[in-house]
Amino acid sequence: MEVEILSEEQNPMLHRSEVRFQIVHDDATPSRLSVRDSLAAKLDKDADEVVVHEMNTKFGMRKTVGYAKVYDSPEHARDVEQDHMLERNKITADADADADAEGETEAEEAE
Repeated sequence: MEVEILSEEQNPMLHRSEVRFQIVHDDATPSRLSVRDSLAAKLDKDADEVVVHEMNTKFGMRKTVGYAKVYDSPEHARDVEQDHMLERNKITADADADADAEGETEAEEAE
């Protein structure tokens, strides 16, 4: 799977860049998660900072065109993105809350 960045626009107010990309693939249309991981590797970012919004493949073609948002940090992604987009991209919105809850539970047990 080859990833090519078609355009990239900075959006400093939301701490992200908006990317249009094209993927040439040999088999069926790749999954959203594999595209997210490939984009993250291409842009030298963490996978939790990339949110793939859309992917379009024309029937019979081996080329997919899509749109993604690349955030400065996973926290910015969780703050800005809608819950269903975070869920589709397997970015857990409660990762920080779970870590905090575990720390509080351990502190209570120590007392």
